[in-house]
Amino acid sequence: MKVVIVEDEVAASENLAFMLKNIDNSIEILSVLDSVKASIAYFSKNHEAELIFMDIHLADGLSFEIFDSVKIEIPIVFTTAYDQYALQAFKVNSIDYLLKPIDEDELAESLEQYNGQFKDKGLFTDQVEGLLNLINTKKTTYKSMYLVHHRDQLVPVKTENIAYLYIETGIVKAVTIENQTFIMEQNLEDMENDLDPSIFFRINRQYIVKKDAIESIKQYFNGKLIVSVNPPSSERIVVSRAKAPEFKNWMNQ
Repeated sequence: MKVVIVEDEVAASENLAFMLKNIDNSIEILSVLDSVKASIAYFSKNHEAELIFMDIHLADGLSFEIFDSVKIEIPIVFTTAYDQYALQAFKVNSIDYLLKPIDEDELAESLEQYNGQFKDKGLFTDQVEGLLNLINTKKTTYKSMYLVHHRDQLVPVKTENIAYLYIETGIVKAVTIENQTFIMEQNLEDMENDLDPSIFFRINRQYIVKKDAIESIKQYFNGKLIVSVNPPSSERIVVSRAKAPEFKNWMNQ
């Protein structure tokens, strides 16, 4: 896949390029454009780009101005710190709209969506069905308690008291309904298998959430969902479009 990044912040473009390569090492970054003017010049000529990741606020204006001067027919994933442009983005060749700081799970979902629409649809469908089959695999017994290190003690944490689990800088943490935070020794994948899937759901790569901890669910761009929990999370919790139907079914059970 050949990608062009339109982003005026060097750190943001480097971080995006790093995550793209981490998700799929075969991705080729053709160019990084930092302005409306540079983008118009680039896309006015013949190019090999297959997908564009485009920030909205650029140094010399809004990226929507690019479309006033040049016709872009390849798909675009918008990346921005602002959510008020989602409708405007939908009117051009947008296949997704990612809010900064970009979550790698959401980024991977954007790439999957691109592959599903523009690449081998049959292969993509088979992969998704295989993943859903794995997710839906049931267990008969589940973990009821974890023994965790807390300061100089070993503390028993009952799974029924866990509101959600998340990864922060590679460390798995559990937040209880009393808003206590504990560092867990297990990885999130093992904990997903340990927990009752009728009670806990793997929202994305970073979060597992207990059903009772969910306070509200908001519809978001392109079929995604934003979940609010109690106690509140410091990060935005997003359910990808691929997982949204399964998540809704789980909530209705």
